[in-house]
Amino acid sequence: MPRTSPSATPEKTHSTRDLTRFAYLSIAAAIVTITLKVFAWQLTGSVGLLSDAAESVVNLVAAIAVLIALRVAAMPPDKNHHFGHSKAEYFSAALEGQMIFIAAVVIMWSAVERFLHPQSIDNVGIGLGISAVASMVNGVVAVVLLRAGRRHRSLTLVADGKHLMTDVWTSAGVIVGVLLVAVTGVQRLDPVVAFLVGLNIVVTGWKLLQQSVEGLMDIAMSKEDNRAIATVLAGFVTDQVHFHGLRTRVSGQHRFAEVHVLVPGVWTVQRGHDLMEDVEAAVHRAVEDVTLTCHLEPSEDPRAYGDYAAEVPIPTHPDVVTGRESPRAEGGRDDADRGAP
Repeated sequence: MPRTSPSATPEKTHSTRDLTRFAYLSIAAAIVTITLKVFAWQLTGSVGLLSDAAESVVNLVAAIAVLIALRVAAMPPDKNHHFGHSKAEYFSAALEGQMIFIAAVVIMWSAVERFLHPQSIDNVGIGLGISAVASMVNGVVAVVLLRAGRRHRSLTLVADGKHLMTDVWTSAGVIVGVLLVAVTGVQRLDPVVAFLVGLNIVVTGWKLLQQSVEGLMDIAMSKEDNRAIATVLAGFVTDQVHFHGLRTRVSGQHRFAEVHVLVPGVWTVQRGHDLMEDVEAAVHRAVEDVTLTCHLEPSEDPRAYGDYAAEVPIPTHPDVVTGRESPRAEGGRDDADRGAP
């Protein structure tokens, strides 16, 4: 097996990216849309437009939280945080989810109050025009944030982008509701639409909270990425080299993987180290920005076969006894199989 040149070896430490420029963009968009929507609400007196403006206030608070989280996440590893600060992004997403719930309560309360005491809507055309401009601003910024979040694997930016996109659809619903009031003259349609907007915001908040909790619980990498890593490892399998115990996790922008490498006990440390360097380089080329840790084990040692409760399956050599070396699709072996020679 050819030795990989030092220049091809991936970096052992993960890099950080400064994504705060997107947070500043989100803050600027929130300030603009709040100004426009509050003006539209004052012109029309529509509780639907008031609910839309209230959600934009939440957007501003969330954008500030995003800025703080991204600044912390971009900090390099230190003596107290050896793996960096990337999980700060999950706290931002959780805070944004909570703020969304608060906005939803305010919106639905206002809708019920206006439903019980309906009021006429004025200056519909101008008010809706202003609201439509604000929605276009949110739409453009949402697309920018979603693309950047997916490109840099930032849950914070993706969450903020989804929130802004929800705001766009919310505004569209409010505009439809106000138009229906203007056409039909039924004043209670306005608070009904506002209440539905509140329910939609609750769903968005729940999804963001769920994503942040999954991140804090060290969720595994995607099935596609896990499969890609397993495929690369399978390419190194021979009658002497095998792998098991592949596990992965996501931490903010960064991704980590670990695997056990089984080789004959007579191999030198240098030979085993060279193999692991080649494996790490190949995985890094196939799956970008993954910090892979390899644990070398002698294949003759029964202690090398204690699997984890859950791991990613890796194809193995046909000469290996299935009951001893082939990981099951959804985790480790039965206790009777563990430590089999």
